[in-house]
Amino acid sequence: MKLKNLSLRTRIFIAMILLVLVASILIAAVAIYQYNEETKDYHEQRLERKERAIKRNIDFVIRETSFEVIPEKIPFIFKSEIHKIADIHNQQINLYDMEGALLKTSKATFVIDSIQDCLNAHILNELANTADHRYIEKIVEDGKTYQSSYTYFMDQKSNALGIMNLPYLENDDFLARELNEFLERLGYAYLLVLLTAIVIAFLLSKYITKSLKTISDKINATRLEKRNEKIVIDDTSEEISTLVNSYNSMIDELEESAVQLATSEREQAWREMAKQVAHEIKNPLTPMRLTVQNFQRKFNPEDPKINSKVDEYSKTLIQQIDTMSSIASAFSNFAKMPAQQNETLNVVKIVKLALDIFNEDYIVFNADAEEIIAKLDRTQLIRVVTNLVKNGIQSIPENKENPSIVIQVTSGNGYVNIVVSDNGKGISEENKLKVFEPKFTTKTSGMGLGLAMVKNIVETYKGTISFTSDKDKGTVFTVSFPKE
Repeated sequence: MKLKNLSLRTRIFIAMILLVLVASILIAAVAIYQYNEETKDYHEQRLERKERAIKRNIDFVIRETSFEVIPEKIPFIFKSEIHKIADIHNQQINLYDMEGALLKTSKATFVIDSIQDCLNAHILNELANTADHRYIEKIVEDGKTYQSSYTYFMDQKSNALGIMNLPYLENDDFLARELNEFLERLGYAYLLVLLTAIVIAFLLSKYITKSLKTISDKINATRLEKRNEKIVIDDTSEEISTLVNSYNSMIDELEESAVQLATSEREQAWREMAKQVAHEIKNPLTPMRLTVQNFQRKFNPEDPKINSKVDEYSKTLIQQIDTMSSIASAFSNFAKMPAQQNETLNVVKIVKLALDIFNEDYIVFNADAEEIIAKLDRTQLIRVVTNLVKNGIQSIPENKENPSIVIQVTSGNGYVNIVVSDNGKGISEENKLKVFEPKFTTKTSGMGLGLAMVKNIVETYKGTISFTSDKDKGTVFTVSFPKE
């Protein structure tokens, strides 16, 4: 999941937890680094202290010896003293002459083979070229670090007698245990801090986003067609207050615009309806006018056929008057919102009753069961079925081979489904979006109110209507009503 898709509250919560985790990791890393540096300093300083103490003992032995203090006499001077010094300081000591040859060692004779008999040339060069004549060599073997200190030891006149070598093992077991104990305690502390941070982050993110959540809910509930409530939030930050004030101002403007828009839409709707009514009424008025004018012009009381002509004229006028009456009824039916009677009906029976008015033998009816009960209005249900079937009949060309209209009634998931399918000419792609619009029709006669009225009825009962259509193959309308 992308971070930008998360809510602001979740992002604040995650950010605070990550901040604590990153800080904890950095502190742990710094602690480990500091431990390593202190360990390094500890070993270096410890080796230096040993070196200074041993050199003082060596100087003391040289001052107190009865032998002549020359490099050749070093093995005799330190024959037994070197072991005493090594025991006191718990440190192995190797003494070399200035050429790097081994003179004396404190190590037992049976392991002396592990000691260098002669120092490497680079060690001698390093000792000779440094101001303090001291050199530290580090070696790592089998995961252990060894330091080897090389320095000159002098006679009483500060003349170099030889090279003192102190091999030193960096034993970190004790310090490692201390580090592990420290990290364990630090881990417990971090766990407590993390749990505390989670609680604080949850409460803080909730507090921060509480005002935003209120604003978001209000914005989501904002509708153009109804009166919207303003946001009232106390004790908010300056930024939230600015946002709230902007929203409240927008609500005032929106309400004013909604009133203007509703007035404009009503006026436009009445204009469109008036134009449609005028257009539909003009159609029968024209032949009526022509009939009356023709009757007036050709009227002759002496004509022996006057009675038949009057009868013909009367039938024409009555036919046009009936057309005007049907126009008025259609507009009246479309304007009336169907009232929910909530009658308990057998939908299968009512659909069969609605189909009885059709004489076409290619109309086929199927149902899942003999009885499907729902709470609907009988008249409105019949109106929906008859309009859809009539629409299907009118969509089938007169010369169509094997015309077919199939009506199916099924039920499932708390809904009653009525499916009306035909094999007519279908609906073109450009007309699919206009099918349920009032006044839209592809027929030469009619006012295009049938499907609009069906949609109005279905939506009043919180149902749905949809269709699929293929050009020159047919159309399938599906209506779903909730049973309750």
